Amino acid sequence: MKFFVDTADVAEIRELNDLGLLDGVTTNPSLVMKSGRDIMEVTKEICSIVEGPVSAEVTAVDFDEMMKEAAVLTKIADNICVKVPLTLDGLKACKALSSDGVKTNVTLCFSANQALLAAKAGATFISPFIGRLDDIHINGMDLIGEIRTIYDNYGFQTEILAASIRTVNHVKEAALIGADVATIPPSTLKSLVKHPLTDKGLEAFLADWAKTGQKIVG
Repeated sequence: MKFFVDTADVAEIRELNDLGLLDGVTTNPSLVMKSGRDIMEVTKEICSIVEGPVSAEVTAVDFDEMMKEAAVLTKIADNICVKVPLTLDGLKACKALSSDGVKTNVTLCFSANQALLAAKAGATFISPFIGRLDDIHINGMDLIGEIRTIYDNYGFQTEILAASIRTVNHVKEAALIGADVATIPPSTLKSLVKHPLTDKGLEAFLADWAKTGQKIVG
């Protein structure tokens, strides 16, 4: 499974990228606003940090304006992935961009039928929103499973990018079902390493090692 981080915080992205854990980044205008920086400036910096795709979202809702914004975004860097909404105009833009070799991320997916349309439009990634479905008492993981089955049935190359991830269990379950990518908030991604027995075992090891009075030196 690929790990993308869902943030526009450059410091967080650098830290995780330096750990070797990142395969890409997803952003949106709201995340960029939280950074307090110019959207073009921060997006360009993020693209310079990571080698993988960086999803940058259009703000327009009609096809012509989406295409104009996409033309601007794709000039930022070669690893830009244009994020478009799952609407008819968004799908039309996805088809046009994909036909030109531009990576696309179709976002705000809440049904298997929507995911099927995105795949037919040539989307590079489809972003089903797990947490938001859970919020309305629908199991978001069921949607991941449905999309996986449909894509496998027909050999679609669109990658399932599990989004709106809230917990470490979301990551585990998405991986078990077969999502290709998980885009994860920085704090949740860091939490994947944690387990109380690991902490307890390390504490005991350090205590025992300290008693030996030895050191490993070059």
